[in-house]
Amino acid sequence: MYRIMIIEDDDKIASILQQYIERYGYEVVRATRFRELKQEFADTKPDLVLLDINLPHFDGFYWCRQIRTVSNVPIIFLSARVGDMDQVMAIENGGDDYMTKPFHLDVVMAKIKSALRRAYGEYAAPTSSTDELMANGLTLDRARNIVEWNGIQADLSRNECLLLGSLLAKAGRIVSRDDLLEALWDNVHFVDDNTLNVNVTRVRKKLEELGLPKAIETVRGQGYRLNLPLADADR
Repeated sequence: MYRIMIIEDDDKIASILQQYIERYGYEVVRATRFRELKQEFADTKPDLVLLDINLPHFDGFYWCRQIRTVSNVPIIFLSARVGDMDQVMAIENGGDDYMTKPFHLDVVMAKIKSALRRAYGEYAAPTSSTDELMANGLTLDRARNIVEWNGIQADLSRNECLLLGSLLAKAGRIVSRDDLLEALWDNVHFVDDNTLNVNVTRVRKKLEELGLPKAIETVRGQGYRLNLPLADADR
């Protein structure tokens, strides 16, 4: 049984979510210690988090960053904020998805199931010798969500790892936006296209930190392509 943690200070909304999610056989825990949510998260050990932005003491962006220091569990933001920048900030701070209030409970459930399948189910990254992808000296360890180039490593979120894995598997070739969306979310009808843009931006920044600026090329109207220089040993 998967455990879902709801971090929402509106008791009515949290109660509705809890009752609906529990109908599907999931265990639901509602946050109560809003001053120490990181510790409550560690004590709860959830498999997925539903996270509001407007919270007492510190906002959801802050707590998402705190959770990301200890875990890569899927985090879905639920917020009344509808601005594009709020969605961008949610993804930039480590969120996997974003939904605006008021929301349809069936869509919330679809996103939860999708995120759980991606993280733990039939769509999860395999745990075998194929965990490691390599191209031109760039190595992606999908079991640990780590990318390495020239001895320098960077940690990736689950979605960043899935995205880079799709590009790395076809390095030098165009990967369509639809293929990337399907790699990250199996039901693309519930995904805001801007969410993909934000994830691509985050992966670009990680590659830049490794010394690979402009490694991900946008191919207008088609998708993205990962362009890698030759590794030192191949020159």
